Amino acid sequence: VQVVESGGGWVQAGGSLRLSCAASGTTFNLAAIGWYRQAPGKEREFVASIAIGDTTNYADFVKGRFTISEDYAKNTAYLQMMSLKPEDTAVYLCYVRPQMIGPDYWGQGTQVTVSS
Repeated sequence: VQVVESGGGWVQAGGSLRLSCAASGTTFNLAAIGWYRQAPGKEREFVASIAIGDTTNYADFVKGRFTISEDYAKNTAYLQMMSLKPEDTAVYLCYVRPQMIGPDYWGQGTQVTVSS
């Protein structure tokens, strides 16, 4: 399974970005797909996920600002990020879970930089 993120970049505080995460090499409709992020010197932290049945889950610090969605036909998830803050600066990493029981697969990450 290959996982490729895209859409990162630089934006001023208050701006928006949309990240994409495309999974290939699996014939399953993904059981779950989601995002973590890791800022320099900090531990990786959960951001958002979407599972079968469109069940979404968000970290408290992104609720109301970020929205995760999935195009099941394309095995691609999107993370729409709005009202970005400098503290959102991090490498955003996508994971996919092809089956409810089984390994997760990770992408290389995409850098998001928010300037004040």
